[in-house]
Formats: sequence, structure tokens, C-alpha cells
Amino acid sequence: MSILSAMLLLLLVLDPVGNVPLFLSALRHVDHSRHKKIIVRESCIGLAFLLLFLFFGRYLLVLLHISHSSLSIAGGIVLFLISIKMIFARSDEIFGAGPEGEPFVVPLAVPLIAGPSAMTTVLLLVAREPARWLSWLVALVLAWSVSLLILVFSNRLRKVLRVRGIMAMERLTGMLLTTVAVEMLLSGIKQSFFP
Repeated sequence: MSILSAMLLLLLVLDPVGNVPLFLSALRHVDHSRHKKIIVRESCIGLAFLLLFLFFGRYLLVLLHISHSSLSIAGGIVLFLISIKMIFARSDEIFGAGPEGEPFVVPLAVPLIAGPSAMTTVLLLVAREPARWLSWLVALVLAWSVSLLILVFSNRLRKVLRVRGIMAMERLTGMLLTTVAVEMLLSGIKQSFFP
């Protein structure tokens, strides 16, 4: 997998366009002047979680005796469930309701940015080819940067795409993630039964 394809995969998993209505919903009771600061802060916290998984995730796998094939199958299932919810649920129902007031860590940083599918994808990338950790780091930072840019301009994006446009983008992303999830699942099954 190239850096570009890894970046695109991570960008699909981070789903910034699908997160636009979720972020706007979570920030609806917060002063508009604070929105960009909160988005940048929460994005940085989310990136920190993903970097922890990038650098220390493989040691966690060894500690828990989890094989690459098991991780691939589990990641495929989690990603599949999230992608199905993206396709069929309203955007505010994907991860449930958030707390009132200014959000901190939950639900914006985790699970909207550093969600189970993003963490699993980062783990899979580094578990399959640990020697290419620098490539995965570059791909993650690039995908995160694009995601941050989209989220910072979420109010403008909402005005341009409107509700139907955002729903269409979210469902399209969900469809693409479904195929990625099936590929991860099949890859894990092949590794388990046909090593």
C-alpha cells in the first residue's frame, strides 16, 4: 500500500464530511467564537490517540496475544458496522447523543476522530508492515490535516452542501467503507485459514 492509498483509506475512515453535522450538533450550545478552537483542540487530542496506536499498538497486540488475522477480522467487523450505520442512520444517531456544554475529548476527539475504525486501521497498517512506520505516520498526518481543514470550515461546508448534500456524502463514504471492511474481513479469513 502506498502512502497516498493509506492516506485516502484513513481519510475515508476519519470521515470528516460525515462528521460535519455531528460536530455542529455537539457545538450547538457553544459560542460560535469558540468553535474553531474547540475543533482544533479536539482534533489534536484525536491525533494523539491515533499516534499512540500507531507507535504502541503492536505491543498491545503482543501483550494481548492478538494475531494479525484476528485484528483484521475484528477491524473489518467494526468498520462494517460503522459503515452500515453511516448508510442507514441519521448523522446524529451514529454515535449517540453527546454531553451538554463544551465537549472535551468525548464525543469529538473520541470516538468521532479517533474512533474504533480509525484506531483499527492504524493498527492494521503498522501490524502488517512495521518497518514502514514513517510512511504510515505521514499518511496519518496528511489525512488528519485534510480532516481538520474540513472540520474547521464545517459551518461553510454545511451552507454549501446543505443537509441533503452532507447526507449523500456520508452515505457514499459509508458505501466505500463497507467495501474496505469486507476486504479487511476477507484478508483476515485468508490469513487464518490459508497462511
